[in-house]
Amino acid sequence: MKKTLLLTPGPTQIPADLCAALGRPIIHHRTPQFQQVLKEVQQGLQYVLGTQSDVYLLACSGTGTMEAAVCNLVSPGDKVITVEGGKFGERWTELCQVYGGDIRVVKVTWGKAAQAKQIKDLLDKEPDIKAVFVTLNETSTAVSTNIQAIAEVTRKTDAVLVVDAISGLGAMELKMDEWGADVVASASHKGFMLPPGLGFVAVNEKAFKLVERCASPRYYFDFRKSKKALAQTDTPFTPAIGIIIALAESLKKFREAGLDKMLAEYARLAQATRAAGQALGMEAFPDAECCSSALSALRVPAGVDGEKLVKIMRDTYGVTMAGGQDELKGKVVRIAHMGAIDEFDLLAGIGCLEKVLKQLGHKFAMGAGVKAAQEVLNA
Repeated sequence: MKKTLLLTPGPTQIPADLCAALGRPIIHHRTPQFQQVLKEVQQGLQYVLGTQSDVYLLACSGTGTMEAAVCNLVSPGDKVITVEGGKFGERWTELCQVYGGDIRVVKVTWGKAAQAKQIKDLLDKEPDIKAVFVTLNETSTAVSTNIQAIAEVTRKTDAVLVVDAISGLGAMELKMDEWGADVVASASHKGFMLPPGLGFVAVNEKAFKLVERCASPRYYFDFRKSKKALAQTDTPFTPAIGIIIALAESLKKFREAGLDKMLAEYARLAQATRAAGQALGMEAFPDAECCSSALSALRVPAGVDGEKLVKIMRDTYGVTMAGGQDELKGKVVRIAHMGAIDEFDLLAGIGCLEKVLKQLGHKFAMGAGVKAAQEVLNA
């Protein structure tokens, strides 16, 4: 049986102990036993988010949490801001269009990050804007957005700041209460080392006031139902029981290791990945000041077919990295360093990347990427 290594930015690898937790016999969700699990998960998510606000659990993927945020906050005709710097920023715009938002789009060149001043200028011009939708970690470009700076702008206004932290939470710094983010959406299958199927959305009091005024139709994703159920340590509908049980175990890892230490380790892996890329003639795609610590996007060398590179690694050698999306298709390789991925996984992946680059005719000194990564990891 061929070994496989998953270095994609979601879903990520599931460690053996969490696989075991996922395999436990199911229990009923309307029981004291499951209520205890819900309490542990609520407290654990609040710890990772840096918040005392409610966190609502939804049986859905990350996009479901984004839609839940939009349908609970955006009434038809409401003015909103969306930031587009990649495929997932564009998703905020598409969702706001579905629910009738009057959208001000901040378009950012792929590989660059939105600036707080862009948001401030729009809010100063139109103070009746209801919400600002941004992305902590743009998975399609490996760009990190300065949420703290944007929150410093929005917290002085009536606008609610909504953050897509689906691929960033648990891998990058995010201090919801301290910074002043109002809604944060995330999911189980990235930094939390679990399968897709469980989403979670944290909502503070400022945002919930907008939820109560929102005129958009909603049923399954209604945060009012979620808040009422959470007060009874419950969920309004059948939850993703098995994933929630495993999430409780995942969150214990954050507690035991310490969130700051885990984030520092992902930043170290990111530095090693980009050092390896540079040694192989694969420069980081994003601007240096906004490179993510959750994943790296490396430019494919000239003359190398990026799609073929990813395909051979996956199908021949069992090492899966992500290719580029949309305008970056065939032009970048995206390598995750989050969740259960460690330095040995990363070194194995870089070694495979070197092997296939050589097969495709790229000229470089074999071992250069692994050596550069090792120099960072052993510093």
